[in-house]
Amino acid sequence: MFGIGTQEILFIVLIVLLFFGGKKIPELMKGLGKGVRSFREGMNQIENDPETTDKKE
Repeated sequence: MFGIGTQEILFIVLIVLLFFGGKKIPELMKGLGKGVRSFREGMNQIENDPETTDKKE
């Protein structure tokens, strides 16, 4: 996955745990999920927008 091995992923998770603490991580992941969902919805709107479709053709 992106050239990152298991040890590197575990190290990153450990750093995140130390930096943010165990209670903040679910809140961070929830915010990240909302951001990704918003980005996907925006991309879908661009693909389905008739104005941008006409410009592509």
